[in-house]
Amino acid sequence: MFTAYATVPQGYTVHSAATPMSFPAGEAHLQVAGSPQEIPLYLYLTGADANEYMSAAMWIDYAHQGGHKVRALIPYLPGARQDRGVPFGAKVYANLINAMNADEVVCFDPHSPVMPALVRNLRIVDSSAVIAQVLRNKAGAYAGVICPDAGAKERTARTAAALGLPLYSAEKHRDFATGRLSGFTCEELPAEGRFLVVDDICDGGGTFMGLAAATGLGPDRLDLWVSHGVFSGKASQLRQAYGSIYTTDSHPGAANPDVAASITPLISHLI
Repeated sequence: MFTAYATVPQGYTVHSAATPMSFPAGEAHLQVAGSPQEIPLYLYLTGADANEYMSAAMWIDYAHQGGHKVRALIPYLPGARQDRGVPFGAKVYANLINAMNADEVVCFDPHSPVMPALVRNLRIVDSSAVIAQVLRNKAGAYAGVICPDAGAKERTARTAAALGLPLYSAEKHRDFATGRLSGFTCEELPAEGRFLVVDDICDGGGTFMGLAAATGLGPDRLDLWVSHGVFSGKASQLRQAYGSIYTTDSHPGAANPDVAASITPLISHLI
């Protein structure tokens, strides 16, 4: 979803008067109502719809032609998981973002360091402070944070430190040729207490179902935070394994009613 914001002479921040449209032939453009006296500020772009990226690029050009600098708030970097192999999806999407020509790009909890290194003028917002704020009244109920795999080690360590909780580690094996997951293990956990599993992305939920099975714990003792809730395929089965599921509005999939996640709006954390 693409939304653009601007300030008006009265001092308020409002939706920009320049809104997306398309010509009959399919080209993206903007429709500007009247002669707006606005100062473009930033745009908020969630999900991975290429058409919305084109609309965002048009809005940035509109802002620049008026002499204004703007930020592109893109919490979910599309292609961040395509950080290896052929085609090199992370680079293709990074080129698309760079072509938008924003004066600053802001993302949230990127999957790996690969794509952020390819995006110009990028500022990264870490997830640990957001998680700590969202769970500030619940952190005392947890006995620890669980890292689901080696790729999540650094982010879960930061989260555990922010919450003042011990960190426990799990492992898995992924066949990159097929995407199939196997070999889930988790270090021994305390006999009592509730645990928070933390990761960046949940797509179909296979990693987290496998982890839950490896711990031997049920929804009465497991909660889940994922920064980007795609929640596709069999993700609804997560309700069988996790009591509370937390995510953000960085991807439209977060609103999957069968997952019923608690969704944190990110825009105030990124501007």
